Amino acid sequence: RFYVDWLKGQKTGFFVDQRENRSLLEHYARNRRVLNMFCYTGGFSFYAMRGGAQLVHSVDSSAKAIELTRRNVELNFPGDERHEAFCEDAFKFLEKTGDDASAYDLVILDPPAFAKHRGALHNALKGYTRLNSKAMEKIERGGILFTFSCSQVVTKEHFRNAVFTAAAQARRKVRILHQLHQPADHPVNIYHPEGEYLKGLVLYVE
Repeated sequence: RFYVDWLKGQKTGFFVDQRENRSLLEHYARNRRVLNMFCYTGGFSFYAMRGGAQLVHSVDSSAKAIELTRRNVELNFPGDERHEAFCEDAFKFLEKTGDDASAYDLVILDPPAFAKHRGALHNALKGYTRLNSKAMEKIERGGILFTFSCSQVVTKEHFRNAVFTAAAQARRKVRILHQLHQPADHPVNIYHPEGEYLKGLVLYVE
């Protein structure tokens, strides 16, 4: 169950295009320590909790998003102490966790669009690389990384190259477990390839 802010929330107040990917995450969550970056309303967080995660940390720079996440966690798991939410910039949060590379063994990166037009593509790819590199530095060996891009102008090849560059920078070996996308109710018109906006990878981090 979800609280949704229909009037002031982003998009329609709730991102339904990630529901199948949240369900997949649930199957990986058992006994894992989960970090959900850019949590917004906390969807990935309480799917992880339902999957049996040991602990779940939700991070977003928006105080309103953190409030909604806490309400949604309480709605689904009243009194559950496994969850903690942090209102903080993602990069600052990852820097603050220090050099402990075993803090989490399941990380979700689902940031807002880094590139809303082609002129921003170069900087967006640098941002995706930096973000994924920082996350890989914080994940335990044998951990799982769910990483996404919702930028239309970032192709699947662009995104994969950025993530693999991040792995090289973090000196981690990764294997692709799943390649993710939006569900069937967000179809892609063949004359509008940018409609395939949601790209995701589930990686095993060695």
